[in-house]
Amino acid sequence: MRKKILVVEDKSPVREELGKVLQMKGYEVSLAADGREGIEKFNTELFDLLVLDVNLPDINGWEVFEQVTRINPFLPVIIFTGQESRRNLAAWGGVGALIEKPLNVPLLLETVAKFLGESPAAYLQHLAGRGSNLRYDSPPAGEWT
Repeated sequence: MRKKILVVEDKSPVREELGKVLQMKGYEVSLAADGREGIEKFNTELFDLLVLDVNLPDINGWEVFEQVTRINPFLPVIIFTGQESRRNLAAWGGVGALIEKPLNVPLLLETVAKFLGESPAAYLQHLAGRGSNLRYDSPPAGEWT
């Protein structure tokens, strides 16, 4: 069964490219243009992973993260942001990975595969504080935003 990913990103070119790249890797992808649409899709469909931009035009990405994880605290979440120094906030919040923009697509794909390949038992260990689950990556020069 194909893993299903929800991508919430307000910039249409980035959202569409992420959708295409993830689909080419064999994932089923649902796209949302803002936080409200992302929450609506999350409430009506089952997802294996959330890829979430922090800077959304309507609802802040951190608020989306909070609402989604309140419903499903076991959902792996990858957050990307153009804001620097959000590592501590992400770690305290239980984010699976924080990737700073400009987005490094190969790294994102590697991170997606890691989280979707992780056993539920291993993920529960991370949630219980028995090993850091946060993956933090700052951007290399020359990647797309």
